[in-house]
Amino acid sequence: MALKDSIPIGMSLPHRSPDPLSMATVRRVAERAEALGFSDLWVTENTLDHVFSFDPGMILTYAAAFTTRIRLGVAVVVLPVHNPSHVAHQFTTLDHISNGRAILGLGLGREHHYEEFQIPTEHRVRRFREGIDIIKALWTQPKVDYPGTIYRLHDTGMVIKPVQKPHPPIWLGGQHPDAIRRAAKIADGWMAAGASTTPDYGKYVKILREELEKLGRDPAKFPISKRVFMSVAERTDTAKAELDRWYSTVYQRPGGANDGDIHGTPAQVREQLEALVAVGANHILVNPVGRHVEQIEAVAEVVGLA
Repeated sequence: MALKDSIPIGMSLPHRSPDPLSMATVRRVAERAEALGFSDLWVTENTLDHVFSFDPGMILTYAAAFTTRIRLGVAVVVLPVHNPSHVAHQFTTLDHISNGRAILGLGLGREHHYEEFQIPTEHRVRRFREGIDIIKALWTQPKVDYPGTIYRLHDTGMVIKPVQKPHPPIWLGGQHPDAIRRAAKIADGWMAAGASTTPDYGKYVKILREELEKLGRDPAKFPISKRVFMSVAERTDTAKAELDRWYSTVYQRPGGANDGDIHGTPAQVREQLEALVAVGANHILVNPVGRHVEQIEAVAEVVGLA
């Protein structure tokens, strides 16, 4: 059975790269992803970056303008460095522009994000939780009264509401057990980081599924995803070299690719993706690290979409 018959497969929209990206490449990948039957397009948020990087909301809006069916997601917006009211308004607008295709992924981020934007790290989980509360309230209530510790709103709101009801899906990231359990409790989906290995991912999925069941939520109906940094080539060493360059440049990892990254011949990549499904993935985000137009065709063949 083809992988696409087992789970939905998402595709990374070209947005962050060691090399400049053309808008023609972005458009070509978005249009081909929709035509081939990928379930969704995804970007990350990397504002103050050492490599070429587009703003997630802007580039998803661009993709929304010339697609009609494929869903559009970010994984993740580092919510504590934003005002949640701005995020709520931005993604309400994206949901309108795309006619109900937006997915908002949110995360706590890392220490450097707080330093870069002069946001205190103290009470960051509370800041994160209150931000999500405000986004949901602004999306669903005509007027909001929110007496939070970090954020406060009084008798205010947004007339514009998302197309999706009750609101666009909110996915969370994070691999600490507390973050995983938080996702089970308050999110509509969860995505693991690209660098996590398949055995580690299986452990995270076990925690998530147990928490979902404890809360009376059906794990089969909850998106359990993983970003997969990938290179497909006819020669394994070619694929490995491409991933090594990506990691040494973008992630500044001296050792290059690790066991959490998927690369090799089409048959090897297919086997590695199937291993993720075997440990519990019910959605995979494929993130080619280069040759974007060529790679989307190669990935489509691997997963059975072409």
